[in-house]
Amino acid sequence: MNDMDQTAKKALTLKTLTKSSVWDVQENDIFRLLDSADKDAEVKDNLRHYVDIIRSAFMVEEITTDSQAVRTKYEKQGYKVGQMRIDETQKIVWAIKKRPIMRVTDLTYENIRHISAAKLVEVLDRNFGGGWDSLSQSIKDIIESGFDISTTTLPKDRLHKKGGMYEKKVDDGFEVLEVPKGTWVEAIFAKAKPETEKPRMKFNTHTDDEDEDADVEIEDDYNKPDEDDIDFGEPNDDEITEENYSTMMDLGSDDPDEEAENLADYGDE
Repeated sequence: MNDMDQTAKKALTLKTLTKSSVWDVQENDIFRLLDSADKDAEVKDNLRHYVDIIRSAFMVEEITTDSQAVRTKYEKQGYKVGQMRIDETQKIVWAIKKRPIMRVTDLTYENIRHISAAKLVEVLDRNFGGGWDSLSQSIKDIIESGFDISTTTLPKDRLHKKGGMYEKKVDDGFEVLEVPKGTWVEAIFAKAKPETEKPRMKFNTHTDDEDEDADVEIEDDYNKPDEDDIDFGEPNDDEITEENYSTMMDLGSDDPDEEAENLADYGDE
């Protein structure tokens, strides 16, 4: 873990914990967050809410009989055991274990960006048989919210052809899962999508104390020409030809007699 990740984890508190960010922490971090918030009245009043967030990423068991034998039992199953202070006189003992992501049904919109492409391929490998199209659309949507996915199906002897799609994808940082289909192989390529910032609206803040409500300044570009629009400017006489001349003529009214008279005058010239 790099220094930036360490700093972000230290800045995390129980109040700022979400069902997404909770996947970034481990069992010991949960006990640390609970311990640092034991004197916070707001946390105590909303404890059920924070426990629900924790349970979305962790399996939590309350140990009613705190003995070494019971602790050892949970620890052998991969749990971390620790105390949680309810108030100055009451404590409870929890056994906590991070929920494993083993199957595609374990994937959610909250945790999909907290696993690597290699981990995703590992999860897919445990569930495949029919390839990418065997997944439900809901699972595909979850995966594609966090990863760029592409597939190709080729004969075994052509899949690893030099200069082909397989080689190019691997060179571009994609992880690959190969799903055998008889004499053919489906290759599924996965690469984590970069984090993108959502566009923000610009606000025109007023300095006038009497105007307490700031108006939202939305730029009106409805009548602005598109960048691809071409300004032809004024017509150049040198560019007028027999073919385009008729489009520039003022044909006058729809009266055929008047039109004939105009044409006759033009002929006299």
